[in-house]
Amino acid sequence: MTKTKKLNELAATAICGNDISSSCLYVSALAIIYAQQYAWLALLIVAAVLYLFRKIYGEVVGALPLNGGAYNALLNTTRKSTASLAATLTLLSYMATAVISASEAIHYVHSIFQDIPIIGTTIVLLALFMGLTILGIGESSKVAIAIFLFHLFSLSLLAIFCGFFLLQNGLDTLIQNYATPVEGGIQKALFFGFAAAMLGISGFESSANFVEEQADGVFPKTLKNMWIVVSIFNPLMAFLALSIIPISGVETHEEALLAFMGGEVGGHWLSTLVSIDAALVLSGAVLTSYVGVSGLLERMTLDRILPNFLLKKNKRGSTYRIIIMFFFLCVSILFITEGELGALAGVYTISFLLVMALFGLGNILLKIKRKQLPRPERARPVGILIAILAVLCAIVGNAIMNPPYLGVFLEYFIPAFLLVSIMLRRTTLLWGLLEVIKYLFEPIQKFVKNANEKILKLIDEINAQEFVFFTNHDDVAVLNRVMQYIRKNEHTSKLKIVSVLIEGENIPERLKSDIEVLDREYPDIDIEFLEVKGIFGPELIQELSKKWKIPVNFMFIGSPGNHFPYRVEQLGGVRLII
Repeated sequence: MTKTKKLNELAATAICGNDISSSCLYVSALAIIYAQQYAWLALLIVAAVLYLFRKIYGEVVGALPLNGGAYNALLNTTRKSTASLAATLTLLSYMATAVISASEAIHYVHSIFQDIPIIGTTIVLLALFMGLTILGIGESSKVAIAIFLFHLFSLSLLAIFCGFFLLQNGLDTLIQNYATPVEGGIQKALFFGFAAAMLGISGFESSANFVEEQADGVFPKTLKNMWIVVSIFNPLMAFLALSIIPISGVETHEEALLAFMGGEVGGHWLSTLVSIDAALVLSGAVLTSYVGVSGLLERMTLDRILPNFLLKKNKRGSTYRIIIMFFFLCVSILFITEGELGALAGVYTISFLLVMALFGLGNILLKIKRKQLPRPERARPVGILIAILAVLCAIVGNAIMNPPYLGVFLEYFIPAFLLVSIMLRRTTLLWGLLEVIKYLFEPIQKFVKNANEKILKLIDEINAQEFVFFTNHDDVAVLNRVMQYIRKNEHTSKLKIVSVLIEGENIPERLKSDIEVLDREYPDIDIEFLEVKGIFGPELIQELSKKWKIPVNFMFIGSPGNHFPYRVEQLGGVRLII
């Protein structure tokens, strides 16, 4: 595997900057709708809050320079389950960002080329950036840089043309907008405008999720650069919009406000340029999601929250299985919603804002529990509390402005968090499942065990029945035939080979040695050789049957010759087997 080259300042800024800088495409309109003529002020307040988060992120990631963002911050300061909460929220935020950004990018393209299918082309766009991310962060960063620089150029060009337009046409529209009464008062307008405008800093958390891929000292520079872009362009675009478009007309053009502004101040070509820029930078936000989620899920997998098979990397160092899984997740969401992504705004809004709040909490816990850990900068406690309070206000404001958001958010969050919690506690759950199985199947197990014991006992009882074969001169070949007959036809593990001798008579020496050979040849049958003094006949057979408690029909002989003094039926049931 080749060593991956670390990202420089421009590359790292471009990857996360495409997401946060794309916010001006929608946040200017949102801020104007809720804060009216004070939208630019609401956006400046957001920039001030973001400045506080620069310090918060700088301290935490400087002390713990590992991928994972808020998850990593909480993992090193509190319980794994709490960190998993942050991870789930971050994952939902990236998922919503990728799907919404891809869809909106295609909608901009659709405004130019009306014949393209939106959902199909959105999937193609998601697949394109999946492939680009799999090729490696180096290749991804080149595309991100091109998109980012073109976006800054387009915004600057739009601002310049707006400036020329105002020099030629004056500030009458701005004056009229400021003369418009503010519904509910300035405080209410600023509160809801601020809550809506806080969505304009989505993407700021992304740099912390791929900090390990950045060169030394790059991370704080990405925070500074993102803050500068947001602080300049978001308030500026809102101010220019208020100077060119009546407040009553902003909501009409909410979906493509900047493109409409471009058409007003520069003509159709500038409107088309802004639309192309919007499609590109929103696509760049998709790339940000892929890169961010790759770093986050890799960290979670290393911490054994997710299955280890996700850690497989290609030659370029990309965790391609994570990237492919995220692609299918986004596509599934696209199909579930059937392209109607308005509901996902709730997931995007609340999950992102909660991630920001949890990062602030992580900073507080880092100060309390990891005091001695070296860090390049420190955020002031007052600044942290103000930042967290501001985010909480934004959450409350968005919940009031859009009550369905909370319900939609919970519909996605609860299943996702349950899945992560199951993976986190999978060993405990597996032990519990094992106990349930034992409980359910213990009666069956006992039945099987008892049945097994009874059957084995019955087999032993059957095999315990002894058999007898009478002989005194048979050779090993005959005896082997006897053994084969018994093995094939009788259930026993014991055989007595009996030789009946009259006084003064002796058995051939070879008989004992032949029986020893058979005993070794048939280890599953215990062969016992006995010499009995007497005369072989019905009386002796009955006597031995009673003495050994072996039925006569379990006693065998070979076929008698012509000189045998008894008929077979006189022997009481002795069987002929050879």
